[in-house]
Amino acid sequence: MTATKGKRTSGIDRVIQVLDLLTERQQPMTTYELAKLAGAPMSTFYKIVDDMLEKELLSRAGEKQVWLGPRLMRYGLLYRSHMDVFSVARKQMKQLSTELGETTQVCARDQGMMTVIAMAEAEGHFRVTSDVGTRVPLNWTASGRLLLGHLSHDERINIFSQQARQSDTGTAPTDIEKLAAQSKEDFDNLLAVQLGSSEYAVACIAAPIRSLEGECLATISVVLAESKARADQTKYASAVQGAALAIERAMGRH
Repeated sequence: MTATKGKRTSGIDRVIQVLDLLTERQQPMTTYELAKLAGAPMSTFYKIVDDMLEKELLSRAGEKQVWLGPRLMRYGLLYRSHMDVFSVARKQMKQLSTELGETTQVCARDQGMMTVIAMAEAEGHFRVTSDVGTRVPLNWTASGRLLLGHLSHDERINIFSQQARQSDTGTAPTDIEKLAAQSKEDFDNLLAVQLGSSEYAVACIAAPIRSLEGECLATISVVLAESKARADQTKYASAVQGAALAIERAMGRH
C-alpha cells in the first residue's frame, strides 16, 4: 500500500489507501499507523483523515483510533442490491425472451444516460442496434423515463433540463414539463411504452424494477418491431410487468 517513490499521490488515492488499510487489517487504527503503512507525509494524512471523519467515511474508535464510517454502509448496500438485481434480472430476462420470442433488455441509469446492462437476443430476422453497454439519453426510451419516475418533480425537471436532447429519428420527446410528468405517470403505472423514438420502426415496452424502498433500480424491457407492439401491446406489457414483479418478489419486495 506504499505510494510509488517520486510519484505524486492524489487525494482520492489517499482516501482509498485509508479504506484499504482498515479493510485489510480489519481493526481500528491511529492516523499515525495509517500514514506510516501508506508511506505518506503525516501532515497530509492527518488532513485526509479529518476530512473523511467529517464526511462520515470514517468514524472515531476510542480516543485516537479511526474505523470505517456509516456512510460506507449506504454505498455497500446499494452496490449489493444492484448485484442481486442483476443476477435475478438476467434469469427473468432470458425467460421473457424465450416466452415472447423477442429481444429483451435490462437497463440502468448512468447519470443522465440510460445504459443497457444485459440483453437476451431472440432468434429471427429482427435485430436492434443497441447492445450491452449502449448509452442513450434518458428521454429517448421508455426505460429512461422509468428510471427517474421515483424522484421528486424538481429532480426530474432538473435532470431532463440538463440531459434531454433530440434523437436521430427526430421524434424523441423533449418538452421538459411533459417528460417529468410522463416519467412519474409511467412509474406509477409500472409501465412505459416508446414507439420509434430512438430507432425507426422499433418499439420498447418497459417495466420498473423497484428496490425495497420503492426506487427504480433498473428496468426490464422487450424491444421489438413497432408494428408488432402496436398490434398486441397488451400482451407484451403484461409479460414485461410480470417479469419485473417476479424479480421484485425474488428480492424480497411484496
